[in-house]
Amino acid sequence: MASSLSSVPQYMGRATRLASTSSFSLRRQLISQPLLRSRSTIATPRQNHSNGFLTSRPFSTTFERPANKSMAQLKSRSRTGPFSWKAALLFIITGAGMIIYFRVEKARLERKRITEMSKGVGKPKVGGPFVLKDLDGKEFTAEDLKGKYSFVYFGFTHCPDICPDELDKMAAIIDKVKEASNGAEVMRPVFITCDPFRDTPEVLRKYLAEFHPEIIGLTGTYQQVKQVCKAYRVYFSTPENVKAGEDYLVDHSIYFYLMDPEGDFIECVGRQDTPESATRLIMEHVNDWKREGKPLDTTR
Repeated sequence: MASSLSSVPQYMGRATRLASTSSFSLRRQLISQPLLRSRSTIATPRQNHSNGFLTSRPFSTTFERPANKSMAQLKSRSRTGPFSWKAALLFIITGAGMIIYFRVEKARLERKRITEMSKGVGKPKVGGPFVLKDLDGKEFTAEDLKGKYSFVYFGFTHCPDICPDELDKMAAIIDKVKEASNGAEVMRPVFITCDPFRDTPEVLRKYLAEFHPEIIGLTGTYQQVKQVCKAYRVYFSTPENVKAGEDYLVDHSIYFYLMDPEGDFIECVGRQDTPESATRLIMEHVNDWKREGKPLDTTR
């Protein structure tokens, strides 16, 4: 009995050392080995009350632990932050698109504002009813200008230099507008003489054919020409009572008048404008008209 009691401390010491060794090994194993993503079995110590020794009891776990990121991945994220080059590129493209859209829309609204101001209240500031004759002797009125954009110029066939230069420009604008509109007839070019005594339909036909076959020539009596010049705010100095064979010069305003499909004045194109700038201006108004869904006659 004494021998049995004396051996108790020895067993208790061995059990304590075994428990400490087993616990230290278990902690070392758990630290050195990562948890598996799938179901795994981990041993945990359990004391056996029958013999006083520690034994292990397996149990299962199903939770997953994300894989550790490498140092290269952590450094890369530290350099770039929460944004990537793709996000930056998308942000730049979106911002540029919004800037372009607002600039185009602002220019369109400004053109619309100028057009509305040019119409006046009740009576138009530029343009209005008139009665003339075309090169075939048929009556031509302001109603015949409606349906498409009109590009109106006032001049005379005996003009030594200015009218030929402007009609050359007009011919270039006609071709460029047609090219920009893919061949559609969106504009009607019109030449109205300020010298009805010498510019008969036969004279106008021959003269305008030298510049462009699509230019519509209009003439009429002195009073008719005076009335249309007054409506378009055109200055001209043709004498009223001219004798046959008398030579004289005609002073007049040098502008192209752009009228919309409803017969309202839009803008003037002056000598400072080039065929390119005039074409760009005309097509901006044409595209604005189409964008608003208004009807536009594109037939000849």
